[in-house]
Amino acid sequence: MTGVRWGVLSAFIVALFTEMFGFPLTIYLLSGWLATHYPVVDPFSYSAVRLWNTLFGEAYPVYAISYVLVAGGFLLIAVSWRVLYEAQRNHRLARSGPYSRLRHPQYVGFVLVMLGVLLAWPALSTLIMFPILLTVYVRLARTEERDSLARFGDEYRQYMTTTPAFIPRLSRGSRADAGS
Repeated sequence: MTGVRWGVLSAFIVALFTEMFGFPLTIYLLSGWLATHYPVVDPFSYSAVRLWNTLFGEAYPVYAISYVLVAGGFLLIAVSWRVLYEAQRNHRLARSGPYSRLRHPQYVGFVLVMLGVLLAWPALSTLIMFPILLTVYVRLARTEERDSLARFGDEYRQYMTTTPAFIPRLSRGSRADAGS
């Protein structure tokens, strides 16, 4: 992973943990509204930073969905990395496993992790960082596609016509007619 990817991902993680363990900026910004609508809530307590619980009580379904997104994202990253590593080692195009359904499964995995974190911890700083990181990953994917076209030529061009970039098709049927 290049320095740009790690740098932006690190900024997202720093923003998240600053919110979690530093002064919760989101709760501070919402403190006037929270005091009016939830007078018994202390917006400066640690438990108040769990925004969903503060607003709706126990929000277990939200956290369950979040955990599934994070776990699924990490699993997709791990499985994709293994396939990509093997393909690179053998100087061939990765087309098996997750790469048979998506051209960029590792980036999709990172986005799933970020969505899961954002859902569980909807903080202002991570909300700002999410679209920035998403833009970086899309641009990196496009750069990697240009490099792959230069390296694999028509083989990659054919792969691009049959395999979507980020959103998998629901059916395995006619793959060439759907866009990415």
